[in-house]
Amino acid sequence: MATATAQPAKDEALLELQRRMLRQMLLVRRFEEKAAEAYALGKIGGFCHLYIGQEAVAAGSLAALRDDDYVICSYREHGQALVRGVPANAVMAELFGKATGCSRGKGGSMHLFDVSRRFMGGHAIVGGHIPLAAGLGFAIKYRGGDQVCLCYFGEAAVNIGVFHEALNMASVWKLPIIFCCENNRYGMGTAFERVAAVTDVVEHACSYDMAAELVNGMDAMAVYGATERAAERARKTGHPTLLEVRTYRFMGHSMSDPLHGVYRTKEEVEEQKKRDPISQLALKLKEEGALDGPALDALDAEVRAVVEAAVQFADQSPDPDLAELTSHVLVE
Repeated sequence: MATATAQPAKDEALLELQRRMLRQMLLVRRFEEKAAEAYALGKIGGFCHLYIGQEAVAAGSLAALRDDDYVICSYREHGQALVRGVPANAVMAELFGKATGCSRGKGGSMHLFDVSRRFMGGHAIVGGHIPLAAGLGFAIKYRGGDQVCLCYFGEAAVNIGVFHEALNMASVWKLPIIFCCENNRYGMGTAFERVAAVTDVVEHACSYDMAAELVNGMDAMAVYGATERAAERARKTGHPTLLEVRTYRFMGHSMSDPLHGVYRTKEEVEEQKKRDPISQLALKLKEEGALDGPALDALDAEVRAVVEAAVQFADQSPDPDLAELTSHVLVE
């Protein structure tokens, strides 16, 4: 009887997790679509790198973390910020450069921060934040905590020297870090050669005495499972893990390259869209009887309303005061 009553509860918990991840991915998708519109209208300046197509990575990996864990990202971090719980209003206002933004309008698209959520920001220098993740991991160990640090980066960072140095230090010092390589196949300025480089690192992760796993980044549950295993390993043993998460961005590298670009064909992008992580998870929930068409439409309408409200909030928010140019915030 105990087994018979426990299983439905477990199944319902799993379905609730999947429904939550579906909503998060829809929120990211609609937010990024609206960000593209705002950029085209001149409301967002500077660089803007969209996360469309990669939503399963953020939703799946962050679902495996606790609120007191640390997260640090590269410059394509809108999705991680939203899934981590940074309000859509604060993210959109930051993209608009407004004082109500999560970085007070001074960071923009590539520098979203929310220390209260231990979201330690997006970083523009390729690979430059990976040593910072090592520092966060060291701080956790030094203080005797059982948190983990989840560090996202693209495959282009693998060719940066500090990537290897940080992994080596994390292994030697047994730092609780999950290194998450979001391999979207096209590193900045290159094409397929980056894929080979990343695969080589994963295959030879034993050189760093580190666990490694190749993950289907278009499947939110696969990402969740891999991250959950890595987090458990880090909490129990302090050992870091390298995850190579194979994903695909449906947009260009940035808004300066908004479509498929000159390095891939439209046909390739359309073929990859058949693996859309949102469609896949929605279909799975429908097949399990946990979601129907009207419920999905209602969920989509809900997140669209959230995004529309975020745009209005950003539009109506004030610009930063000129005095902010010389101010610095010290966070204890």
